[in-house]
Amino acid sequence: MDTRREFVKKSVLLSGAAGLSAFLPASVQRAFAIDPQTGSTYLDAEHVVVLMQENRSFDHCFGSMQGVRGFNDPRAITLPDGKPVWLQTDAAGRTFAPFRLNIADTKVTWMGDLPHSRASQVDANNVGKHDQWLIAKKPSHNKYSDMPLTLGHYSREDLPFNYALADAFTVCDQHFCSAMTSTWPNRLYLWTGNVRHELEGGSKATMRNDLKYGEAKWTTFPERLEEKGISWNVYQNEITAGGGFKGEERSWLSNFGCNPLEWFDAYKVRFSPRYHAALQRQSKELPEEIDALKTRLAAATGDVAKKIETDIRKKEEVLATVKEDLLKWDPESFKKLTARQKSLFEKAFSKNDGDPNYHEIETLMYSDNNTERKVTVPKGDILHRFRDDVNNGKLPTVSWLVGPQNFSDHPSAPWYGAWYVSEVLDILTKNPEVWKKTIFILTYDENDGYYDHIPPFLPPDPKVENSGKCSKGIDTEIEFIRKEREVSDGIPPKQAREGAIGLGNRVPLVIASPWSRGGKVCSEIFDHTSALQFLEKFLNQKFKVDINETNISKWRRTVCGDLTSVFEPYNGEKPDKLPFLEMNPFIEKIHKAQFKKEPSDYRQLTAEEIEQISKNPSSVSVMPAQEKGVRKSCPLPYELQSEGALSSDKKQFEITLHAGNKLFGEKARGTAFRVHAPGKFTDAKGSAETGRTWFYAVEAGDQLADVWPVSSFADGNYHLRVYGPNGFFREFMGNAKDPSIQIHPEYEMMSAGGRPSGGLVMSISNEGSAAVVLKLHDHYSKKTTMKTIPAGAKNVEVKIDTTKYFGWYDISVAVNGMAQFEKRYAGKVETGKATFTDPAMGRTL
Repeated sequence: MDTRREFVKKSVLLSGAAGLSAFLPASVQRAFAIDPQTGSTYLDAEHVVVLMQENRSFDHCFGSMQGVRGFNDPRAITLPDGKPVWLQTDAAGRTFAPFRLNIADTKVTWMGDLPHSRASQVDANNVGKHDQWLIAKKPSHNKYSDMPLTLGHYSREDLPFNYALADAFTVCDQHFCSAMTSTWPNRLYLWTGNVRHELEGGSKATMRNDLKYGEAKWTTFPERLEEKGISWNVYQNEITAGGGFKGEERSWLSNFGCNPLEWFDAYKVRFSPRYHAALQRQSKELPEEIDALKTRLAAATGDVAKKIETDIRKKEEVLATVKEDLLKWDPESFKKLTARQKSLFEKAFSKNDGDPNYHEIETLMYSDNNTERKVTVPKGDILHRFRDDVNNGKLPTVSWLVGPQNFSDHPSAPWYGAWYVSEVLDILTKNPEVWKKTIFILTYDENDGYYDHIPPFLPPDPKVENSGKCSKGIDTEIEFIRKEREVSDGIPPKQAREGAIGLGNRVPLVIASPWSRGGKVCSEIFDHTSALQFLEKFLNQKFKVDINETNISKWRRTVCGDLTSVFEPYNGEKPDKLPFLEMNPFIEKIHKAQFKKEPSDYRQLTAEEIEQISKNPSSVSVMPAQEKGVRKSCPLPYELQSEGALSSDKKQFEITLHAGNKLFGEKARGTAFRVHAPGKFTDAKGSAETGRTWFYAVEAGDQLADVWPVSSFADGNYHLRVYGPNGFFREFMGNAKDPSIQIHPEYEMMSAGGRPSGGLVMSISNEGSAAVVLKLHDHYSKKTTMKTIPAGAKNVEVKIDTTKYFGWYDISVAVNGMAQFEKRYAGKVETGKATFTDPAMGRTL
């Protein structure tokens, strides 16, 4: 372990204020430079280490990073009021754009968190409209209540270590948290795949941070590992149960309540000596407190006496429970547990008691421009046991790390978490033989109150007519929370919310390993259950076991991948030199940022600016700038198509949604789609809604179709947009006067092997009695092609050259003389080979 001074130096350095170029990328560079055995794959790994950090959205952290679907997204949604999704409006009618939070020159990292309750998350999303962020995420601190802090984001300058890590390995930009709510439910998905005691819709679900020790009963993933004899462990400095910390000790030394196994009955956390000591303290203190209250009661009358009587009764009830628990959870009873029960307890609640200073903090002094300041730090090694197990060859097959609050990246604490991540990498890479066989998964539980521009994919509501569709056999009721159930479970009616559990908003996910190097982007849809799906696949193939996490719903397995698309075999390639950030040779400590000004790089937009941004977001300097250029992209097992056309009677518009499995076979993935009506849509009951969204889940090899009455759209002019993962997009506009043409975008296939070339072919048929002149505009090449389709023509092919654009395409099709008609097809042709990210997003066209 470093000296305390080096510890602080690293902590504040990696927090992003500034740094030394000689140090910053050291652990990353070392991890990147260690080559595995040639021909090896991720299945040759022997260790998977998972670290879930706290409360940051993807745009908030990585929206300005090159190549990810961030602030340059050319296919972002529009809001019901017609503005781009970036432009959010508050309750006073003021409109703001995302703005940079300067981590060094403002006190933002000392200003606390934003609302991120179940209610605020659901309200901000607004059933896919995504337009209530400034209203639902208004800072609770009165001093900051008028600031649009939810729209604040960081850049490479602020988070150099996080960006360097993503530059070296693989960042996932379609990774959503599992639940549209706070920390604990999302951690339950990572560790168990579910939030319900019973696997059926309508049962009690944990949607808030309100579990009690030992209350949860369903099976967790570590239990499945234990059953199959797969080694595992949870690493933390100290558990939460038992408390007993004073002052700043808890935020530096405890696990921030982020090890959910403490809430599960199977792990018996109350056998912890720390918990038993807390009971002993209570058994001594409560009688004294009760006697003091009785003394006060003797001299009290009226309402005061009634309140004291109530307090006495409550404390007597607590004391009775404490006495029962002292007998139930004493050390002698622990000895009577089975070997399996003891093993679960010891692995789930391992701590750093091998370090004599693990329960101590100390104060260090430093000079800030001749001002003497002091900062508290742990005296012991908060990664002591993890470090010891790695150094001594005892690292298990699966590990979970749980850091203290001050290293969690939670907005309620200074951003010291980068040090924790770097130290984990330092530990893992100091022995090359360990790192050659390790996969490190860094994720975040939820977005806090911070904005992300991509609405999460949701399941259709089985109790709402025409809310979308799923492939046969997918029951989505288990993915919903009903308001009456919440109220019956004790949630105040104002906080109860009906709606889908998730997915929640995008959060960062970086996977570091010898098989995920190269600064790549993976754009498959993932959520927290994806880590469990990966562990299933990895362990079942490696150890020939049969681990099946039955808690994961079929809907989630359909739309969320298993992380394997992140990895590629190592065949001796020497990667390109990475663009590690060169930083000024001085240190500005995060600690002293608390003495800086409040963030102020935001302002209310004028009507003229809003209009200009709506026409061209990149044309106005107030919009956040994303780094230009493309980066490597992982091949995805997607074969996605969507087409739209009027019915034969011209009364309905039909859209088909297809997730093919011909090209990638067993590896092919299903997906989620959203269909969005940007204008006003009136349903069969006469209810009008602007910006309505429908939700779909399509299994690999399946196709769904849905219809919309043309009369439901304003003036009979239909307008629908289809959104899928990784920038997949379709747009359909027209009316009953549409020409009778059918357009089918198809992958161009190579003659040899029947594999996709990466090109696109537009197959066009004209079922009408007159020739039609089409205008095809390629938004990448900027070229427009006029094509006459004779009456009765079948399958006329128009080839779209995507060679220069790595398989990306964006084609608009219009008809001469028909201003209302237009179809737009955008996305990427997947070939099974790695290419590069969207050049339109990278602004390299």
